[in-house]
Amino acid sequence: MKKIILTLSIAFFITTNVFAAGSSSSGSSSTKTNYDKAVVHIKSAKKYEKKGKLEKAQKSYAKAQKLLIKSNEKKPGKADTLNYLGFTTRKLGDFENGEKYYLQGLAIDPKHKGINEYLGELYVATNRHNLAVERLGVLEGCNCEEYDQLKAVIAGEKSKY
Repeated sequence: MKKIILTLSIAFFITTNVFAAGSSSSGSSSTKTNYDKAVVHIKSAKKYEKKGKLEKAQKSYAKAQKLLIKSNEKKPGKADTLNYLGFTTRKLGDFENGEKYYLQGLAIDPKHKGINEYLGELYVATNRHNLAVERLGVLEGCNCEEYDQLKAVIAGEKSKY
């Protein structure tokens, strides 16, 4: 009986450690996803833009866009990814495809603050004021910076598209 208990204890110990080792790698926070890497490039690009270093900003947006496309292929249907895909595509001058990404994101999450703000900015940039105002209406009452920023762009106080 002691041998059986000892054998079962050893088997349990080995099995527990094997499964524990296998599951620890899936939650590793040190591995950055393509989406995470893209966000870093977007933040850099925005800083470059503020400093007037537009060529460097464009390169960062292009790197971010490539990473976001990979992220979207691997895990499609994420509104945040589609938001930034629309943003980087728009920043690279492709308003038509940027709008397509935003609209795909809104189909998943119609109240997504970032998408509504950025799509509104795209509408201002493409002279579709009435559609920009619609996006502002979606954000109304959210008490968020996205509302304030889009409102300022629509009013012409601040142009950042």
